[in-house]
Amino acid sequence: MTDDARPPQDIRQNVSTTGGSSSLVAGRDATQHITTAYTGPPPPTPTALRSLPRDVDDFTGRDHQLQHLLTAAGPHRVLSVHTVDGMPGVGKTALVTHLAHRLAPHYPDAQFFEPLHAHTPGQAPAKPVDVLADLLTRLGTTAQHLPPTLEGRQALWRDRTAEQRLLLFLDDALDHAQIQPLLPSGPGCLTLITSRRRLIALNGALALPLDTLPSDEAGALFLRIARHTSQPADTASLARIVELCSGLPLALVILAGRLARHPAWTLHWLADTFAATQHRLDELSAGDHPGDLAVRTAFAMSYRDLPAQRQRVFRSMGLHPGPDTDAYATAALTAIPLHQARHQLEELYTDHLLDETTPGRYHPHDLLRTYAHTLTTEHDAAEDRKRAVGRLWDYYQRTAQSAERHLTGTHHPDTPSAAAPAAPAAPAAASPPLADRAGALSWMHAERANLLACLDTATTDQATRMIDLTASMASFLYQEGLWTQAATLHQRAATAAHDNANLSAEAAALDELGCVRLMTGEFAQAAGLHERALALYEDLGTRLGQANALDGLGCARLATGEYAQAAGLHERALALYEDLDNRLGQANALHELGSVRLMTGPYAQAAEFQERALALYEDLGNRLGQANALNLLGRARLAIGEYAQAAEFYERALAVSEDLGNRLVQANALDGLGCARQATGEYGQAAELHERALAVSEDLGDRFGQAGALFGLGCARLATGEYAQAAGLHGRALALYEDLGDRQAQAEVLNSMGALLAESAGPQGALASYQQALKLARQIQSPLDEARALDGVAHCLVRVGDPPAALAPLRQAVGIYRRIGAAEAKPAAARLSALKTEDVGVPSSAEESTD
Repeated sequence: MTDDARPPQDIRQNVSTTGGSSSLVAGRDATQHITTAYTGPPPPTPTALRSLPRDVDDFTGRDHQLQHLLTAAGPHRVLSVHTVDGMPGVGKTALVTHLAHRLAPHYPDAQFFEPLHAHTPGQAPAKPVDVLADLLTRLGTTAQHLPPTLEGRQALWRDRTAEQRLLLFLDDALDHAQIQPLLPSGPGCLTLITSRRRLIALNGALALPLDTLPSDEAGALFLRIARHTSQPADTASLARIVELCSGLPLALVILAGRLARHPAWTLHWLADTFAATQHRLDELSAGDHPGDLAVRTAFAMSYRDLPAQRQRVFRSMGLHPGPDTDAYATAALTAIPLHQARHQLEELYTDHLLDETTPGRYHPHDLLRTYAHTLTTEHDAAEDRKRAVGRLWDYYQRTAQSAERHLTGTHHPDTPSAAAPAAPAAPAAASPPLADRAGALSWMHAERANLLACLDTATTDQATRMIDLTASMASFLYQEGLWTQAATLHQRAATAAHDNANLSAEAAALDELGCVRLMTGEFAQAAGLHERALALYEDLGTRLGQANALDGLGCARLATGEYAQAAGLHERALALYEDLDNRLGQANALHELGSVRLMTGPYAQAAEFQERALALYEDLGNRLGQANALNLLGRARLAIGEYAQAAEFYERALAVSEDLGNRLVQANALDGLGCARQATGEYGQAAELHERALAVSEDLGDRFGQAGALFGLGCARLATGEYAQAAGLHGRALALYEDLGDRQAQAEVLNSMGALLAESAGPQGALASYQQALKLARQIQSPLDEARALDGVAHCLVRVGDPPAALAPLRQAVGIYRRIGAAEAKPAAARLSALKTEDVGVPSSAEESTD
């Protein structure tokens, strides 16, 4: 310190001469000079002990996170280091600044703010040795006393903070190495850190990952900064802005600030304009200077620090059409080994450039995805981008095809599929091991959105890929009840195949579309589609395709009540399958023939067909086929009156379907088991099973399943005398069946409604319902429903006092029951015998010959 800088206390006068004389006479010798010197302690160095940034006036939301941090970092804390990490622009600094001001009174010795500049444009990240110099100087250490080394300054810093109650805010930290030397040592100190990286190496720190704002908080932040009061008419526009910004606070702040500066703008105008902007990131800037707020700049600073391979992997996110990715898809897209892809994804997650949705699955924020797309367009050649997308398609198609074979059971060597797409070229990337149906189903569930995104974004030159990938998703979409979506995709595939003169693919798509239309109740369309597919396969000479189309057409004819035609079509399909030695096809055709016999009888033959189908399915290891056959075996045994066996078959079908995760078959098994329980008088269990079937069917959107479960539940309520509930359930079931066009089911419900009315309202109303059922049953040639209607008519005639008139319909009912082998045959015959003996005088033994 120079003399003239000393304070004016303890002044002494020094006399010196230029001539070297030792004598001094004040004021007399012109060569003498009087100098003034200051003695005493040096003054304290001016310091800033409270350097927190100004609190955020417009801080909005984050109540949960703020309360979490206040509790964790407050006076009674356990840990003294807390980190808040998140993607660029997510509001880390704003949250911690607001938190620091709330906590400041608990740290009276000092509250320091130190920007570490990990991502400041035009500025290198701060070096710990320089930051420690600043911190120590603030605590009063003079420049002369600063140790020259990092280790020395770190030791002094720990010494000076050992007894302090000090709050240290380290903003925008780079990594563990930058932070560790700066941590104070005193138990009364608190360190708050923000970083774009997940600081996993920082031992003893409590981390809070910060996500984007939820929609309500995002909207509130936007309106607060825009100084705008939302009106009801603005709600949709505000929601659009929040969605377009994907809840990123930095983007919301920039747009809101622009709205605040333009009084003529409206929320509606801003939402429309921003939505129509092609280069959305360019709009998210508050100025042209490097220090101005800008989303692109924030992203660029994070991207700049990535190694070259990680930059390439990040750019590839802009080429992926789906919402998320995993290591397999990333390896295919970037042509790097699987282990490297897994490592790079983990590092991008650590850098907060990707979020992890479920273990091993990642997705970028929407604006980061846009930025990645911009980067790959700028840095990667068009041909390279095309090859990358091609590799991704190959990966998805190859793996989806493998999954499809497990879902259909066609993984067996002797069960080829007519619709199977050609395998793509030799794989350039690894594929997940799909060892069984469960693994295939799990993969399909995980990748469904990505597969659909590929199909939705397919270009004209990707028509073949689109057709093949659609075919590979057919069974999954069908079994999951995604029929509307499946119909759209199969129609698109059929059109593309037709336009490209790919007759085989067109036929396969039409056949799949026919199966879907059958599930949505569009029976006439289904039949027409199968007929078109059959014609194409016949022109091509593809016998397996012909067999598949015949089988599908048979199902459509069965649905419209054309039982004889349905049986003939299935028999033709069976003959073709046998000639081709295709055992899966044989099993399917036998299964469908059994379905026809369940409608027409005899039921013993229906059971026989199902048993043959079951044996083939078991031999092939096709568990889905087994579950379907077991369900229909249960139905056949129920119709015959073997209720214990029926319940056993349904229970086996339920167990297999649950193990497979096939909810469509599961719902059928639950409903059938409910019918079996009702038949043995277990009405409570029956109702519970029907309710479970209804819940599954509603979740699937399966209206046939819903109608069946409603009807079964109505029957259970009828059996326990809950007539009002039964009537409501029957009415809902009938309405659904009418809408679906299932006339056989309508007849079945009308018969049950007759029984309900007979109990609750009297025979007159019941008679009308039975007669309506009888008319419908005869139109569609459904013998069981005809017999039940006749039986009901006879019952009503007896109730109204006309037993002689009841004889003819009851006699007809008994004859039909016996012909089809229905369980109702014996009790109906006994009623006929009693009626004839009591009212007509014919001995009961005479009934033994009645047919």
